Amino acid sequence: MFVDTHCHLYMGSWTSDLDKVIDLATNTNIEKIICPGIDIDSSIKCIKISENYPNVFAAVGIHPHEAEGAPQDFIDTLCKFRKNPKVVAIGEMGLDFYRNFSDEKSQRKVFIEQLQLSKELNLPVIVHNRNADKEVIQILTEYSPIKGVAHCFSSDLLTAEKLLDLGLYISFAGNLTYKNSQLVQVASAIPLNRILIETDAPFLSPEPVRGKENSPNHLVHIAEKLADCKNLTINEIAKDTSQNAEKLFKLRLA
Repeated sequence: MFVDTHCHLYMGSWTSDLDKVIDLATNTNIEKIICPGIDIDSSIKCIKISENYPNVFAAVGIHPHEAEGAPQDFIDTLCKFRKNPKVVAIGEMGLDFYRNFSDEKSQRKVFIEQLQLSKELNLPVIVHNRNADKEVIQILTEYSPIKGVAHCFSSDLLTAEKLLDLGLYISFAGNLTYKNSQLVQVASAIPLNRILIETDAPFLSPEPVRGKENSPNHLVHIAEKLADCKNLTINEIAKDTSQNAEKLFKLRLA
């Protein structure tokens, strides 16, 4: 059984038929799914979806793209969301200096405030990082210890090792499966007991469905690639990555 640790169930063309999506995921051995918010409205959607499906859990947070427009009281709102037992993490949060949809100052401020909240609430964080390796590591180091995951990892081995040293897990998505991906080296080198897997659906469809809309049932392709990297069976990957997810997020079926 697998855990999809990052799937935006409120996005995509299939959101109008979530029953079918969840059933298909279950039938392909996806036992649990974490649905992360990117702003207040989507965080509310994550919570509602998690309440409707026992095997879905919610993360609440402000994505760096949304940092500049975050409400002044967003921390108080996220804190209130924590009262729901299906909320298992704060995020996704972080820095994105590739798109720069929000200015760097706003991104840093909102990222730091959410890290502080996660420590107060004793919840793990889901960290988004694009073109901001140095800055993300600097902030995480300043607020260490932080428990959480570097979601949809896309950086090099040195960055992965620094994040591992800070106590974070590394999560691989569909880009692990792409031809000549540098992530194969990273996945091969780091310990399996610190690895998670995710679809990031509806984005980043893995091979052999690249170019099509992603969905949680495609997680198996990422697991197969990770099994190749580790020279292990897919059952071993399923067991270990699921145990890692359950340990980090304290997942319990309702």
